[in-house]
Amino acid sequence: MDQPIHQDGASTQAQGAPGSGEMFDTIAERYDLLNRVLSLGLDGSWRRRAVRALQLSEATDTHVLDLAAGTGDLSFAIAAAHPKASVVGVDPSTAMLQIAQEKAQRIAVQERVTFQVGDAQQLELEEDSFDACSIAFGIRNVPRRDLALREMARVVRPGGRIVILELSIPRSGLMAWGARLQVDYVVPLVGGFLSGPQAYRHLRDSMHAFPSNDQFALDMGEAGLEVSSVDVLAPGVCTVFAAQVPAATGSA
Repeated sequence: MDQPIHQDGASTQAQGAPGSGEMFDTIAERYDLLNRVLSLGLDGSWRRRAVRALQLSEATDTHVLDLAAGTGDLSFAIAAAHPKASVVGVDPSTAMLQIAQEKAQRIAVQERVTFQVGDAQQLELEEDSFDACSIAFGIRNVPRRDLALREMARVVRPGGRIVILELSIPRSGLMAWGARLQVDYVVPLVGGFLSGPQAYRHLRDSMHAFPSNDQFALDMGEAGLEVSSVDVLAPGVCTVFAAQVPAATGSA
């Protein structure tokens, strides 16, 4: 029998607002299919790049927080690549997490991968309680990204890694033209046909509103993180941002 999804804190985002948990509840059953179709099947390889960027230790047990966990694909990719890792997935959508929990039971990782409802801007988690944190395709949906970044820095131990995988639109060149064509026309058309228009109008609008890679790296620095790399993935519409929580000072 399925375990109930743990309710951990309340979302500060308005109910039913674009990008809210309630909005994603409405597309949860079709979310995985839509990801495959709209990414041309590349989303799996993008997640694997994010897992490698976490640079988790193979020799020791590690505790990883996966924000905007959705239906759990990145959480499961982390667990598959690192058998000694335990993962806590947090997301505001109960419907998405119910699917994630069902997946965990099917692949028998429910002892190492657990899920709870929560808001990235205000995590009900202890300081320095994780070795690393990931978030894939979710930071765009957070109204106050600065608060979410500071929460990541708070709950990850000093020296721990934070990896953010996010969709982006190139600012110039032929690649930018192709990306804008896909985001402005193909994504709303295909997404709207398969799932209804609201969510994929939001995807288009949120990608346009997201800052440039250089600016977002600066935002991460202002939140207290030490950015180590910004890698644009083929075909140029997805970026992996990797950073560390600064090491503690004053230690012997």
